[in-house]
Amino acid sequence: MKNTTIKQLRLLSAAVQGGSFAAAAEACNVTPPAVTMQMRQLENEVGLPLFERNGRNLTLTAAGREVLAAAEKIETVLSDCTAGLAALKSLTGGRVTVGVVSTAKYFAPQMLGAFARIHPGVAMELVVGNREDTVAAFKSGRLDVAIMGRPPEAVEVESTPIGDHPQVIIASPEHPLAKRRSIPPHDIAGETVLMRESGSGTRLMAERFLARNRIKARVGMEIGSNETIKQAVMADLGIAFISAHTIAAEIGDGRLVALDIIGLPEVRQWFVVRLAAKRMMPAARALRDFLVAEGRGFLPTLEHRPLRRETAVVRRRITPSGAKKARR
Repeated sequence: MKNTTIKQLRLLSAAVQGGSFAAAAEACNVTPPAVTMQMRQLENEVGLPLFERNGRNLTLTAAGREVLAAAEKIETVLSDCTAGLAALKSLTGGRVTVGVVSTAKYFAPQMLGAFARIHPGVAMELVVGNREDTVAAFKSGRLDVAIMGRPPEAVEVESTPIGDHPQVIIASPEHPLAKRRSIPPHDIAGETVLMRESGSGTRLMAERFLARNRIKARVGMEIGSNETIKQAVMADLGIAFISAHTIAAEIGDGRLVALDIIGLPEVRQWFVVRLAAKRMMPAARALRDFLVAEGRGFLPTLEHRPLRRETAVVRRRITPSGAKKARR
């Protein structure tokens, strides 16, 4: 395919997106006959048909899908090159795509906001998903850096810890265990446990905690977001294993309590991760270095002190880059 051109690959992508050569012609500002000619030349270069035509619809053949995948990778490389060239001049340009597991969305925007104030010319895209989705996007090369609780194991990465990630079990203030202290883990064996969806990092950690303590949980519901889990616990539908970094407001005003269970909080780490095989552009490197140096200061810290309801208090401490300190 040494004679294949970028123009041909872009016309192929546009035809797939638009569903026709006419749509590709309009999107790429050329005539439909020009698209037909270019696609014919590309098929001759490949030596296989790229499209199956069913009436007015276009469907890619297996060869077409291979060429489309190559076209998408080439566009990614060219985009990286463009960003790199802009950023090499200075950090007044460039673009960074940041992947964040859903639990980290409670503090990651503050980190990125502080970085943006230092480098206002760097464009950033924030991609939020559960662990499974974030790892998939990371492996595909879509993300420049990612913030997650456990680096992927099936791919070579460079990861650096940026701070503690405590996990707790929450309940409503009216729950019978809410005011007890030093609760043995097996005392929750009869409780209804609300779980995150499969593929979530919080779900994995909950299952490991229960298995380690030989607790057979009675799973009440499987819920796909931390916010919905918190609402369900407040409604006294069960207890839930959750990141302490997601519950600052609810713990502070007494809508939730963190149960004082022996062995909890279970403290893991937050990591900033990058794909070892992916070229790191200057803007992405600057963000990674910022997160490693300053990220810890944006993480909420879990503190216990007596309150009216004897709840645990999460105190947010924001110090880098002259940011305001906010305490709950």
